[in-house]
Amino acid sequence: MKFNVYLCILIMKKIIYFIIGVALLTACGQSYEETKRQNRQQRKEALRRDSAALKIAVMPTLDCLPLYVAEYHQLFDTLNGGVRLKYFKAHIDCDTALERRRVEGSVIDLVRAQCMVKRGLQLRYVAVTNSYWQLITNKNSRIHQLKQLDDKMIAMTRFSVTDMLSDLIVDSLKLRDEHVFRVQINDVDVRMQMLVNNEMDALFFTEPQATEARIAKNPVVLDTRRLDMQMGVMVFREKEMRHPERHKQLELLVQAYNAACDSINEKGVTFYRDLIVKKCGVTKAVVDSLPKNFKYQHAVGPRQKDMDRAQKWLNRKK
Repeated sequence: MKFNVYLCILIMKKIIYFIIGVALLTACGQSYEETKRQNRQQRKEALRRDSAALKIAVMPTLDCLPLYVAEYHQLFDTLNGGVRLKYFKAHIDCDTALERRRVEGSVIDLVRAQCMVKRGLQLRYVAVTNSYWQLITNKNSRIHQLKQLDDKMIAMTRFSVTDMLSDLIVDSLKLRDEHVFRVQINDVDVRMQMLVNNEMDALFFTEPQATEARIAKNPVVLDTRRLDMQMGVMVFREKEMRHPERHKQLELLVQAYNAACDSINEKGVTFYRDLIVKKCGVTKAVVDSLPKNFKYQHAVGPRQKDMDRAQKWLNRKK
């Protein structure tokens, strides 16, 4: 009799454990499916928001500072869909993102922009940036004048303002083109590392990388500010900007951009020291050594003479 009771109890326990196990498995299965469903919804929502946002390709350079400041002060919050800054280390990657419609806008140079226009991409020139380019030589190469670049290597980027400047140097000094070795180095960090490691004779830099190179006692042999060039631009895909929603976004973006320029001009570049360190990957000492007269102008299109200069060079290059 006792044996039968124990047997019944044992059977009942196994049945209970089985029921609990099935319930747990069912619950886990539902939880897993629910998690998958929620993840799909989150991805769809993230894609929707990214698609609605105005996406701009930017570089770790000071011509992008107004965009960084506007983002920092949340000035883009008034835009329907917001703004997404897409970070790249090479302008060629910015070009690819723009041409493949991964972004609507980009901060680049006028030569690169005109080159894309020649390839059939319609662009709207929204702003001229305060970019200038300096050709900085390796202090160990003992190059202090442009004429000493004969039989030397220059780090530059094809079909860009640095390519155009390389031609200008060769032509003005009547050097043999094949005696100035142009090495395509697109990534700004790689370019700086090559200077540090004494792997290149001369390199083109914008700010703040130019200041980083200068404070390391590397000489400057060319500065586009002395050539009256304004070649930095912020551009957008014309086709997208014709849509009413995008057009409105662009208008609000320009307002935010101008407000950021005013803030930088009023407070000074060094006021945003920590932001520049974070976005550009330089030290505080580099930021403190930047030119004191660094100013930003409101969004305005490029000068015709700069457009003509870029177009003339591209026609010749073809």
